[in-house]
Amino acid sequence: MTIRVVVADDQTLVRGGFRMIIDARDDLEVVGEAADGRHAVRLVAELRPDVVLMDVRMPVMDGIEATRAIVASGSATRVLVVTTFDLDEHVLTALRAGASGFLLKDIRPAELAEAVRVVARGDALLAPTVTRRMLDRFAHTAPPRPAPEALAALSPRELEVLTLIGQALSNPEIAARLHLSEATVKTHVSAVLRKAGLRDRVQAVVAAYDHGLVEPRRG
Repeated sequence: MTIRVVVADDQTLVRGGFRMIIDARDDLEVVGEAADGRHAVRLVAELRPDVVLMDVRMPVMDGIEATRAIVASGSATRVLVVTTFDLDEHVLTALRAGASGFLLKDIRPAELAEAVRVVARGDALLAPTVTRRMLDRFAHTAPPRPAPEALAALSPRELEVLTLIGQALSNPEIAARLHLSEATVKTHVSAVLRKAGLRDRVQAVVAAYDHGLVEPRRG
């Protein structure tokens, strides 16, 4: 099954480079290109791609607003934010808006292709440790909000699991910490994502920070 991709970037050369890399793989295909965020949102609605490679800084509508609009529409399309710097404060905003991860523009071709595959499977692209490093740096820009009803629906065990996800623990590490099987932890993680309305593990890490379950490390 071919993974369908939309590339959104205001630079023609960047769009062309990504298209060459993606179309060179048998299982990947670029089905559309957008030079601004508004066009990207429209293409997602029309083409229903599996993944969007979304630049942050674009005219008309930036990548953050475009990501927010795509997620709010209920689209199953996954958004990968493309940025120049791995600690770009705008990336954190995009993750909070519902992006499933981020890529650097100097990514190697094979890594780009694999990133698209990973996100298309519904997995979070970046390691929780990377997300946590970003959140530790920028958590002061958005103070924790009161826990929403979705978090109130979590059981004590599920809240514990969400907290450990926010601490960058993998499923095997959570299993060891809680003396549970990995299969049981996987079930708990799935329940957390479903009940809290989170798209993936990256969103779970962000939620753990935003709602005060995990405190940012200082220094």
